[in-house]
Amino acid sequence: MTKQQQQHFLRLYQPVHDRFERFCRARAYYDMPYEDLMNETLLVAFNKLDQLKNETAFLSFLIGISTRILANSKRKRKTSTMENELVFNNYADPHQPIEQSHEVAFLHRALAQLPDLQRGALILFEITGFSIKEISEIQNSSISAVKQRLARGRSALATIIEKEKMVKK
Repeated sequence: MTKQQQQHFLRLYQPVHDRFERFCRARAYYDMPYEDLMNETLLVAFNKLDQLKNETAFLSFLIGISTRILANSKRKRKTSTMENELVFNNYADPHQPIEQSHEVAFLHRALAQLPDLQRGALILFEITGFSIKEISEIQNSSISAVKQRLARGRSALATIIEKEKMVKK
């Protein structure tokens, strides 16, 4: 790896870092530490950078790789439980007020209960800011399928959140 290759990779990565980190924080919740997902993804992306066809699609390239890493990790992982405190500390954003961090952790727990494709579509659209067309390309689906996932995911998420609120009362 040459210095020039490293600089090229960093030039592509720096503008998308924040969006990619938000995606990883939301998507990796309960599956693996988001930092591990980011690091593994960046390593694979650096090694496969020559396969990137369009530099403007770099973030989609990263998200596709991270999605495959998570899928492989799920297949390999044996059933294990995580303590809520460990999960919260791992995903808490030190730049957010503590109240907001608790709300984000609550949202992540709710998202983790959705099917993978719905959760992925919601995270890509609502948190990462991708368009429906971009999500359809990332998920290799039609635009109508993505719209349906978003609608069903929002509905299921609302139901999960309402149930959680009822339990807390």
